[in-house]
Amino acid sequence: MSTHDDFAERRRQMVHHQLANRGVRDPEVLAAMEHVARHEFVPAELLDLAYADRPLPIGKGQTISQPLIVGMMLEALELSGSERVLEIGTGSGYQAALLGELAADVISVEYVPELAERARTVLERLRYDNVRVVCGDGSRGWPEGAPYDAIIVAAGAPRVPAPLTTQLGEGGRLVIPVGDEWGQNLSRVRRRDGELSSEQLTGCAFVPLLGEHGWHGRSA
Repeated sequence: MSTHDDFAERRRQMVHHQLANRGVRDPEVLAAMEHVARHEFVPAELLDLAYADRPLPIGKGQTISQPLIVGMMLEALELSGSERVLEIGTGSGYQAALLGELAADVISVEYVPELAERARTVLERLRYDNVRVVCGDGSRGWPEGAPYDAIIVAAGAPRVPAPLTTQLGEGGRLVIPVGDEWGQNLSRVRRRDGELSSEQLTGCAFVPLLGEHGWHGRSA
């Protein structure tokens, strides 16, 4: 059975080999990923794989993303610590915890009620008081908390949902996988002087974004 020290060492190895050696440079992102216990967010039967270089199933057809892609997406948000962030796709709650380390205030929207409740329980136990998990159609964003300094989407979308760009504040960054159901390009959208610009960062593969502005007719 793995001990606390074992997991801490695995996190250090994960950050060094999977992130820093493969292009993730932001020191705050690296520090957060070394601090947050990823094993707290994976199913008990997968604990030994908690720090492996791969996504892991968490139930309901969803996954906890590969550490490298999580690190790349967080780095792409360019967070300084003062931001209000919207996360679409809470999943296990792992990325929400990392955002809680890197930003001032986080709202995380999960489509699947069971996953939302599970993530909320773990985040409360770990005392991420600046993270709020809500259940709803994340493709619509969360207008009540807008505008956001940064928005991150942990599911592949057929296009950038219009409600998300509407809820992005001036100077804000939106990081989202866009493509088809088999593969996407990770895109970063910026709002400057009221105008939107977009750039592609890397190829990726995410589970489909569900909801009105995601993949119609898809259920979890």
